[in-house]
Amino acid sequence: MKFIVLDAAPLGLLVQPFASPNGDRCRNWLLGKVASGIGILVPEIADNEVRRELVRAKKTNSLLLLNAFVANPQITYLPITTQAMRLAPELWADARNRGLPTAHAQALDADVILAAQVISSGYDPTDFCIATSNVAHLARYATAMNWESI
Repeated sequence: MKFIVLDAAPLGLLVQPFASPNGDRCRNWLLGKVASGIGILVPEIADNEVRRELVRAKKTNSLLLLNAFVANPQITYLPITTQAMRLAPELWADARNRGLPTAHAQALDADVILAAQVISSGYDPTDFCIATSNVAHLARYATAMNWESI
């Protein structure tokens, strides 16, 4: 594995205040992965999921941490592209037609958008794993594991 793709759950933990046990555990995990040479990818949709809640809750310090994290030159930010947004409805429809929806019918369904971002990113699918707390939904589209198991 060359890259870890961060879903919203681990990304949200990474921007928790310092000295929070879960945030510290996730930061230590990430530092170990970076030290071992693994690249870190942050899909824009995961950033959006985390950011919208931080804005809603007025968590200014965590917003500053998120801004600094995604601006770090060791992090690769995956912007949402037209290609990803056109692939996402295909993935969404396929899952629904197989009786495996990942969200309510009217929901934006960030999991499908994240999967489409990664699939259309140009990275070889064997080179990355999505770090998540929602393996069941994301593993339908790409390699995904609970972040603590990677």
